[in-house]
Amino acid sequence: MTALPPNEQLKDLRSRLGITTRDVAEFSLRIAEAEGNPEFQISNAWLTQIENSDSVPSIFKLYSLSAIYRMKFTDLLRLYGLDLQKLGFHQLAAPLPHTHLTTLEVYDADRTVSFPIRFDRSFDLDNTNLLSRMVELWGEVPIALIQHLDIRHSQYGYVGLEDYTLYPLLRPGSFVQIDSRVRKVQPLRRRTEFDRPIYFVELRDGYACSWCDLLDDQLLLLPHPLSPCNARKFKYGTDAEIVGQVTAVAMKLSDVSDPAPDGNAKLPKRV
Repeated sequence: MTALPPNEQLKDLRSRLGITTRDVAEFSLRIAEAEGNPEFQISNAWLTQIENSDSVPSIFKLYSLSAIYRMKFTDLLRLYGLDLQKLGFHQLAAPLPHTHLTTLEVYDADRTVSFPIRFDRSFDLDNTNLLSRMVELWGEVPIALIQHLDIRHSQYGYVGLEDYTLYPLLRPGSFVQIDSRVRKVQPLRRRTEFDRPIYFVELRDGYACSWCDLLDDQLLLLPHPLSPCNARKFKYGTDAEIVGQVTAVAMKLSDVSDPAPDGNAKLPKRV
């Protein structure tokens, strides 16, 4: 069944609520007065025009309609072809060159996503396998439920495409999960490079993802031995602060379009 145009869906919403265009005008006036902004006000003539044409409401008037019609703002935006859940996709399609903090924002917790809800017991979870073969049953799970998996309580960072500090251990373009509870360099014994804590660091002019060491009041950012980058040092607490320790990484293991760094690669400035 073909969906009705946005203007007809708005008119249908109002009709089912049993209110007139003049009622909407009166209710919106209260919102405009409460917000101190006349842009929230919807006149009788304006609403009539919107309901009978392909005009697009401003964000302020759409907000008022959301409040009056008891409809989620995100649903009204989707009515006009604007899906906020696609923001993450477009962010990935436009990667930035420098390392920075990022977010995994959920704009509509009531929406569902395809998620594994039962695993095949015959598969050994200790061994590497395809997820599609391990999952016995997929289901539509509310995003709000997945939020309880502690996804939102962590910070996330993105390693810039020009940041080769920990290459090849941590490739440019990787996403990292950050535990912000660990904000001090941990003096631990390490058997291998994989045991060595990685920290996400906020600098005056950006961010860094690196091994760290503390020497008096200087925070040293240490690159991987195979990295083309130099070690950097900053005054701890003034020019550099630790955001947290990296606890998980999502990255590509190979990308033919991203060759290994050479002498022409843009590397973090030495301080």
